[in-house]
Amino acid sequence: MNAAVEPSAASPVPEAKPRRRRSARAASEHLPVRIGGMEYARTASTPTRVLGFDQALIWACLFLLSWGLIMVYSATIAMPDNPRFARFGPNFFVYRHALWICMGFVAALITFQVRMDWWEKAAPWLFVVALALLIAVLIPHVGSVINGARRWISLGPMNFQPSEVAKLAVLLYAADYMVRKMEVKERFFRAVLPMGVAVGVVGALLLAQPDMGAFMVIAVIAMGILFLGGVNARMFFLIAAVLVVAFGLMIASSEWRRERIFAYLDPWSEQHALGKGYQLSHSLIAIGRGEVFGVGLGGSIEKLHWLPEAHTDFLLAVIGEEFGLIGVVCVIGLFMWLTRRIMHIGRQAIALDRVFSGLVAQGIGLWMGFQAFINIGVNLGALPTKGLTLPLMSYGGSAILVNLVAIAIVLRVDVENRQLMRGGRA
Repeated sequence: MNAAVEPSAASPVPEAKPRRRRSARAASEHLPVRIGGMEYARTASTPTRVLGFDQALIWACLFLLSWGLIMVYSATIAMPDNPRFARFGPNFFVYRHALWICMGFVAALITFQVRMDWWEKAAPWLFVVALALLIAVLIPHVGSVINGARRWISLGPMNFQPSEVAKLAVLLYAADYMVRKMEVKERFFRAVLPMGVAVGVVGALLLAQPDMGAFMVIAVIAMGILFLGGVNARMFFLIAAVLVVAFGLMIASSEWRRERIFAYLDPWSEQHALGKGYQLSHSLIAIGRGEVFGVGLGGSIEKLHWLPEAHTDFLLAVIGEEFGLIGVVCVIGLFMWLTRRIMHIGRQAIALDRVFSGLVAQGIGLWMGFQAFINIGVNLGALPTKGLTLPLMSYGGSAILVNLVAIAIVLRVDVENRQLMRGGRA
């Protein structure tokens, strides 16, 4: 009787329920993934987490800022030995540079809180403000003259350069303009000509300072946004040809600009080595001394009053001397990655039907990439000497501040992209 009641040891019945419980519990802990055919593999269910901002972009910018701060200190520590800078201490320039970076961080944090639709509404007014500043800098006793150029407005102990604000203002205005003219973008006189007139007015004010480098950057930003906004290819090449001819006429009509071109072609000649080719020849000497691995941080000789503007326009030459080919390649690689990443964020915004935000981000990518390209080309002797700083690295207060504001706008575009992709509202 007992044997009839007791279950058999081989019977699967008592084990069926526990096995079903275990399999249900396992199914809740693992997700099936097809490998091939009828086979499945089980993977642990790890929760996905979408970051609210682009950490890699932030770290790249912080690295460039930190490296730039170190190199500005290295390039300026001996400047008080020069009678021209005798009133400054050895830490004067690095402290000033660090102060501008801190101010830039504050401005970037404030900018990051501003929604992109506000920038779209404010773009025309910001353009008007930029024009007013470019006019104000030309007024005597308002604009400060340094090295023969009237490009700065004095703000007590600091100088502010309106052309840096103009780059951002023209960028925002061009993006807003293309969104408004999207329906007539195939018509030259209704879509392209008004934007060309606006850029021409800005260019005339910049050339009066004179600041041809800033005009080149602004022209490339505007032309790039027109192209990315969908302007007809024939019109784009027509605009490019007009700009090339215009810059050629500017160079041909200016004796000192012609001398720069001739000095670029032969910087080692007796005529140019101590004149217009002096900066380029000493930049090449500095980079040549660095060879592959450099002479070490702080070991540069060219920065000891041989290379003019070593902390601004020719900071890369000091990097090349102290860190060698490795350092120069790292700088080029960082700016290539930075430009590519910013352009990707812009394309992502356009794919989400946020055309203004996408054009603004891509315009900032063009700005950073083109200005870095010009500065690196000048330092390496691949391009004629032009007074453009290396973004995020060179000494220059207003440039650093506006660069950080521009990066904050890109991060805002990225955050709004991520919010839309998560199903929220930008």
